[in-house]
Amino acid sequence: MEPELFKIALGGLVLLGCIGLFFGIGLAIAANKFAVESNPLIEKVLHSLPLAQCGGCGYAGCEGYAIAVVTNPDVPPNLCFPGKEAVAAVVAELTGKKMVEVEDQIAVVRCSRVEGRVSHKHHYIGFPSCTAANLAFGGPSQCQYACIGLGECAQACPFGAIEMVDNFPIINPDKCVSCGVCVRTCPKKIIELQTLKARVYVPCSSKDLGKDVKAVCEVGCIGCKLCVKVCPAQAVTYVGGLIVIDHKACIAYGPSCEEVCVAKCPRDIFRKYEGRKIIARNVADGLKMAA
Repeated sequence: MEPELFKIALGGLVLLGCIGLFFGIGLAIAANKFAVESNPLIEKVLHSLPLAQCGGCGYAGCEGYAIAVVTNPDVPPNLCFPGKEAVAAVVAELTGKKMVEVEDQIAVVRCSRVEGRVSHKHHYIGFPSCTAANLAFGGPSQCQYACIGLGECAQACPFGAIEMVDNFPIINPDKCVSCGVCVRTCPKKIIELQTLKARVYVPCSSKDLGKDVKAVCEVGCIGCKLCVKVCPAQAVTYVGGLIVIDHKACIAYGPSCEEVCVAKCPRDIFRKYEGRKIIARNVADGLKMAA
């Protein structure tokens, strides 16, 4: 190599080395200045969680909740639904917060499309998701409030707790942790979380009245509001076209009052709730009726 070319190459290498050293020192100073000290308590809380990353707590993953529950005194220790009471007790102990009772809940599908023999108004051809089908005239069912049945809730469930049978979601009570992912996913908003202590429930989300419901569904709620009028606990209300049950008021009133509301319903859609076993049983009965 020519001496002059060697000097140029050497000078270039020295220059690049100086630039690299300059930026390296700058990055080191910046890292030192803006360094965030890790909180060992956050790490302990994080490792006590099941790390399901379901988002049921309302935060961006388990780490988001761990940071919030440690740094924010207003965040309770019982927001990890997959972990239930066992994890809540550990988080409460680690953070020094008062243990809050964890209510045992399960996802419930408020729809009786199969049992009610709801037919289709059109055959949907398109992207296989409930959200997409809902954009096409509200979905294929004659009842505009009915489950669309393409299984978006089952696909979204991080615990594999939902199985689609005859295009209808069946929730496995042994796998459901009440994280609420399916509730947020359903475009029809017909899935809700309900306490396992509930005495009654209404598996229908129709907001139509009388003959309009009867025309499309054999069992759907017709909005007669008789259950509202006769409820001895005043736990049943009619809000926005839907029957809403205050389960705490119903439970607090005393045993057997549910017999009054159930007996008065002319469509037999106001029903006794028997916890985990009723979910699979009702759907199975509906499938037999539809066969």
